[in-house]
Amino acid sequence: MIIIFFCFATRSIHAEELVAELSKDEVAITTNFNGSDIFIYGAVKRDSAIKPADKSDGPLEIVITVSGPLEKLQVRKKAKKTVIWMNSKTLEVDAAPSFYAVAATGNVADIISETEDLRHRISIKKAIRSVGNSGTVQDVDQFIDALIRIRQEQNLYHDLSNSVSLKDETLFATDVTLPANLVEGQYQIRIFLIRGRSIIDYFSTEVSINKVGIERFIYDLAHKSPLIYGLLSIFIAISAGWGASAAFRYVRL
Repeated sequence: MIIIFFCFATRSIHAEELVAELSKDEVAITTNFNGSDIFIYGAVKRDSAIKPADKSDGPLEIVITVSGPLEKLQVRKKAKKTVIWMNSKTLEVDAAPSFYAVAATGNVADIISETEDLRHRISIKKAIRSVGNSGTVQDVDQFIDALIRIRQEQNLYHDLSNSVSLKDETLFATDVTLPANLVEGQYQIRIFLIRGRSIIDYFSTEVSINKVGIERFIYDLAHKSPLIYGLLSIFIAISAGWGASAAFRYVRL
């Protein structure tokens, strides 16, 4: 009896599963790169048709996050001392996504519980980790809010509530815009299937964003061979100056 119960319980838990796909799994950063769009779509796979009993915990919801490479950084707070402004407090952020977007069928805070948000770090604020400052900095939330505000102004953090379409609790789709000022690396895309403010299924994949062509060559040269990069920069500057001077003399003649 116990075995049969657990078999049915497991079947009930996995009765709704995610099947998802992306419009692209690689984005190339070139000299004229001005951003890109990623279309995320999919469906909810079921063992059987939806029944009224399945909706007793509330409607089905979808939350999608797109997260760039994590960074360590410092957030400083300035204070006026006598006649000048100086850094008074500093918050060490252990890991903050270089880019983060969270899209959902509704408002993220309304469709997912605080426990699930904390466990999976879904909302923008929960995606930022600052562990080592809790004892030294009292107003941590103010620093995190300031960081979020700055990155929103830089078009790097996005709260895309009510942007995911969900048809007949089966087909879902959304579009996430990536700005031009991206950090290259692996971008993680997570899709959460939610009912009753609890996650019932989860899907994860990655998109590779890298420089290509002349951008890749210059980046690698600057980081792997800085001496050659410096000498080449000086040579190009001298050549450009000499060429401009020669052209100016020719025009005067």
